[in-house]
Amino acid sequence: MTPAEISLAALGAAILLSLTSRINVGLVAIVCAWAVGVGAAGWKADAVMAAFPASLFVTLAGVTLLLAAAEANGTMDAVSKRAIGWCGGHVVRLPLMFFMLAALLSAAGPGAIASTAMVAPVAMSVGVGAGVSPFLSALMVANGANAGNLSPISSVGLVVDNILGTIGFPDAIWRAMALNFVSHAAVTLVAFVVFGGRSLLRASTTVEARTTVPPLERRHWLTLVATTAWIAAVVALSLPPGLSAMAAVCVLIVARAASEGEVIRRAPWSAILMVTGMTTLVSVVEKTGGLELFARLLADMTNPRWVNAASAFVTGAISTYSSTSGVVYPAFLPTVTGIVERLGGGNALEVALSIVVGAAIVDVSPFSTIGALCVAALPAGADSGRLFRQLVAWGLSMTVVGALLAHLLAPLFAR
Repeated sequence: MTPAEISLAALGAAILLSLTSRINVGLVAIVCAWAVGVGAAGWKADAVMAAFPASLFVTLAGVTLLLAAAEANGTMDAVSKRAIGWCGGHVVRLPLMFFMLAALLSAAGPGAIASTAMVAPVAMSVGVGAGVSPFLSALMVANGANAGNLSPISSVGLVVDNILGTIGFPDAIWRAMALNFVSHAAVTLVAFVVFGGRSLLRASTTVEARTTVPPLERRHWLTLVATTAWIAAVVALSLPPGLSAMAAVCVLIVARAASEGEVIRRAPWSAILMVTGMTTLVSVVEKTGGLELFARLLADMTNPRWVNAASAFVTGAISTYSSTSGVVYPAFLPTVTGIVERLGGGNALEVALSIVVGAAIVDVSPFSTIGALCVAALPAGADSGRLFRQLVAWGLSMTVVGALLAHLLAPLFAR
């Protein structure tokens, strides 16, 4: 076997392991990168280590540490519970509030998983008490979290922005964010109409949110000010998001608004290892010709007219059971230029946007962390088995819906 074939097989094995095992695929990916680079390609170990994305690691670590501080000192909880109260007690507003709250929190930095973890327990409890279908509440929270997931200051948005920049689309994150939001908003609107929204509109009843809203204390205000200042600095002054986030964390720790030990403990080191490990392996696969080989194989399965839909469907099917940001995006986004060149037609940015949407829109599945969090957040007495089955059916159906959306919308957002 050639180094390209060996490296592609190693990547496939890592993806398969992510589908079937609980071991962190990032750790496995680094070992595979070492074995492929040294054993198959004849590199020195230093060449493999050079493939590790140090800049991406600093960015992810800084951003997630700042968000861990906000979660650890109760700021996120206080904000989310207040937001639920802003619906004024009207039941019909609750599902829409769930969607917008999850989207805003996700876009502000935590990403879809963290924002779902914060919003789902409140949303599912309040929703059940107010007569909102648990399925509708779960779709609102999960789709809302995914809708805001590609903000350029969110942890996942930073990953996608980094990859898009390396393949020649340095400013495409805004298009990816817009398409991702529109796609999730569209399917969420359908879900709202079909799964109870119309009856809630007719009911015109009110409900009191059964949550205790904690008062905003000094540590909460300091965290909100520090986070707002960080966002403004990144957007307006183009400061490095990771380094500036670490500076904000230091300010909060020195001001005793957050505990250093608690912040470090809550940071998602496992997810960071997953993303950076897979990125390392993909870099090795690319340098050994494996991505070019994959592009040829995928190109042989489709044609320029349907490449957007095919890319969304394939990545969506994999993402149903695997990590979108940790596995699918790092593994498949770097292949888009090669796919288009092999096909002799198509648009590389359209294919990239198709992968972004196709992989994300299925993440309501309970086989993904986001869907599982919604099931776990059901209050006692609710039928978790039924919700599980409903989310499985929805997630699988989104592989086809995502392909259709990619086919129709990717060309519009790639212009």
